[in-house]
Amino acid sequence: MAPAKKGGEKKGCSAINEAVTREYAINIHKHVHGVGFKKHAPRALKEIPKFTIKEMGTLDVCIDTRLKKVVWAKGVRNVPYRTRVQLCRKCNEDEKSPNKFYILVTYVHVTAFKNLQTVNVDEK
Repeated sequence: MAPAKKGGEKKGCSAINEAVTREYAINIHKHVHGVGFKKHAPRALKEIPKFTIKEMGTLDVCIDTRLKKVVWAKGVRNVPYRTRVQLCRKCNEDEKSPNKFYILVTYVHVTAFKNLQTVNVDEK
């Protein structure tokens, strides 16, 4: 048997309470698989916030219009297989909002998706 861990040692602190920017490649094709042709683009736009909430841990998500135009560029049926997006968690200035942060999802143009990794972007 493996020895039990002692104490409450943590490897690192959670970054959920910080403003951070990351770049991800979203595989839209696997999210629209099995969906009717006329629902591909609407389903892709519904799956992007789900992916964002899962990765960044904040419920308030705003999608940039450029990203929506990229998804709809080839019509309702032919959405791109993959899309590179930048997820930027920012402080919420609206005092009425229950969420401390919101996420802005923007489109990043890339020529090829081979060997792309998730990247933390330095804000300047």
